[in-house]
Amino acid sequence: MSWSDNNNNNNPWGSQGGGNGRNQGPDIDNIIKDLQSKFKGIIPGSFFGKLGPLVLLVGFILIWLATGFYRVLPDEQGVVLQFGKFVKTTQPGLNYHIPYPIERALTPKVTKVNRIEIGYRQSPDNRTTQIRDVPEESLMLTGDENIVDIDFSVFWIINDAGKFLFNVQLPELTIKSAAETSMREVIGQSKIQSIFTEGRTEIEDKARVLIQSIVDDYQMGVTITQVQTQKADPPGEVIDSFRDVQAARADLERQRNEAEAYANDIIPRARGEAEEILQNAEGYKQKIIADSEGKAARFLSIQSEYAKAPVVTKQRIFYETMESVFGDMDKIIIDKNSGQGVLPYLPLPEINKKKAE
Repeated sequence: MSWSDNNNNNNPWGSQGGGNGRNQGPDIDNIIKDLQSKFKGIIPGSFFGKLGPLVLLVGFILIWLATGFYRVLPDEQGVVLQFGKFVKTTQPGLNYHIPYPIERALTPKVTKVNRIEIGYRQSPDNRTTQIRDVPEESLMLTGDENIVDIDFSVFWIINDAGKFLFNVQLPELTIKSAAETSMREVIGQSKIQSIFTEGRTEIEDKARVLIQSIVDDYQMGVTITQVQTQKADPPGEVIDSFRDVQAARADLERQRNEAEAYANDIIPRARGEAEEILQNAEGYKQKIIADSEGKAARFLSIQSEYAKAPVVTKQRIFYETMESVFGDMDKIIIDKNSGQGVLPYLPLPEINKKKAE
């Protein structure tokens, strides 16, 4: 029955005005019939009546299947779960999985460098960064039975998202425990002096390799990129005494270097002077020997010539002897045949001086 067949009292829109006439609302039956006629113009009535639900079902399935497309960014790795179980990983780009609730995809960041602090905690605020020491993590025993207070950071990235998400329940805590264990082992094999000075880089490399081997045994899908020591000091209770010891060692090393420098300067100099004396003595020796041999050879040659011509040799020896005796003396030669009152002479010394000038 349509609304128009009802009386005024049953009309849901009520009556208007105070007269006897009635003003009824819109006719719902007519509105529905009008809509049906418009739909029939677009979709035939037989098609809509028989295949309509199937079309709607197919459309719903297509939309549901389209929800399986997902995109993995360049810094991500896709992890596909089937009914909550890990089945595969996907690479960056457009990928597809069976839509929810059968499968779903996770896209964790795999290029982000993560950091874990051991031995200290940073508490950044608006103005400064406060660092809180954690002695139960930082105090370690060295190989020479000393205690060192060391703070360090571990940097790591994800290389297999599936292993990282599902092989270990608390991966960050596991990495932290592995790092602390590895550092304690490396420190236990090192001496305190090398930890404070030149051995720090070697300790960092050994710790990184050891941490990586532990996380690989757990198949965590993690790569340890760096281990960086922030601080390596003696415990606070003995740090003043330790600094005094370090200062004494520095003085010892300085004095040792000064002594070695002095020794390196004086020893080569003394060796050089000794070598010079030896060379001079050897030269003097060779000179004396050569001079003696020369004189002996000259004497032998004169003896040989004397045996051949004694008179001539005697006269030559006399002239040579006189030349050697009077050669450097001032001499005046007087002509014995000159007349009386006249003293002619030949000034040989003055002539020699002029020639020398």
